[in-house]
Amino acid sequence: MSITAPAARPANPRFSSGPCAKIPNFSLDMLADAPLGRSHRAAIGKSKLAEAIDLTREVLGVPADYRIGIVPASDTGAVEMALWSLLGARGVEMLAWESFGEGWVTDVVKQLKLDATVRKAPYGQIVDFAEVDFDKDVVFTWNGTTSGVRVPNGDKIPADRAGLTICDATSAAFAMDLPFDKLDVVTFSWQKVLGGEGGHGVLILSPRAVERLESHVPAWPLPKIFRMTKGGKLIEGIFKGETINTPSMLCVEDYLVALKWAQSLGGRKALEDRANANAAAIRDFIADKDWIADLAEVPATASTTSVCLKFTDPRIQDGAAFAKAVAKRLEKEGVALDAGAYRDAPAGLRIWCGSTVETADVAALMPWIEYAFEAEIAAQAVEA
Repeated sequence: MSITAPAARPANPRFSSGPCAKIPNFSLDMLADAPLGRSHRAAIGKSKLAEAIDLTREVLGVPADYRIGIVPASDTGAVEMALWSLLGARGVEMLAWESFGEGWVTDVVKQLKLDATVRKAPYGQIVDFAEVDFDKDVVFTWNGTTSGVRVPNGDKIPADRAGLTICDATSAAFAMDLPFDKLDVVTFSWQKVLGGEGGHGVLILSPRAVERLESHVPAWPLPKIFRMTKGGKLIEGIFKGETINTPSMLCVEDYLVALKWAQSLGGRKALEDRANANAAAIRDFIADKDWIADLAEVPATASTTSVCLKFTDPRIQDGAAFAKAVAKRLEKEGVALDAGAYRDAPAGLRIWCGSTVETADVAALMPWIEYAFEAEIAAQAVEA
């Protein structure tokens, strides 16, 4: 059969789920004010880091009494700091519905060797929060970057909980409404929704989390890079721009540029609206298709940033090979880069719809997905 390629193409084919697309019209010239070759502990370095913390608070709407720190090793580093420093004081519940959540389970159960209650849901679903014991410390991802599902809201997290809630929000922060009054620890990396460069994490602590840090001594040794207290008191400097290790001032400048771009749009709500529109462009397209579907099974828990799709056509002979071939064809055509499903996730596509992506580009990609699908079905028939 003759298959005609679409005429329109995305202006920006970068749909990677991390590092993600830069802000629209990004230029390296925007980073000219970075204090390169200067110490991050010099006045200018500390000023830039403090500004990044202040703008993070403003754009995200973080309460004034929550601490915000810039930490090493991306979101992974921020989560590990929280797990190793805070857990062990009471029981723990680990919630997992995708690969990164599974990774935190491994760290807590096999590395820290805590007797945690583990609740899991398959890809496309989330754990039922009504069954969770919030008198224990609870660890979970807000948005499953590899599974395309998210926590819809914080309604099922009690305000009078005895335990801490530790939330990996790396692909949710800035694009989703995070209820900070229900979250004691929030972590993310700016390489996701704001399209920043990799390597840095952000750790946000509630007053309850700080109280735990100052009253609880873990049973295991803490590496220097995880230590947030000294003499039983919080090291306040970490949350004022005095970072634990040396940050890249070029990356910090890039983050500042992205934060100011977010401000210019109207802040977090404007970012959320952009992500919602991007995700809607995909879901409107697949709504009447019988060969592709959302991996998320319940619309209320469907991600608006990392949208995961699965192929459902019965003619497909090898699901994994077929999905990889489609992703490869999209990349070869230059219309979608890094759009394959995560390696541990079910076969399919993963289209990043975060706030730096333009809705027009998402819409332009959709006919190309159909084109690539039909081309691979035809190729499969020829090979058979």
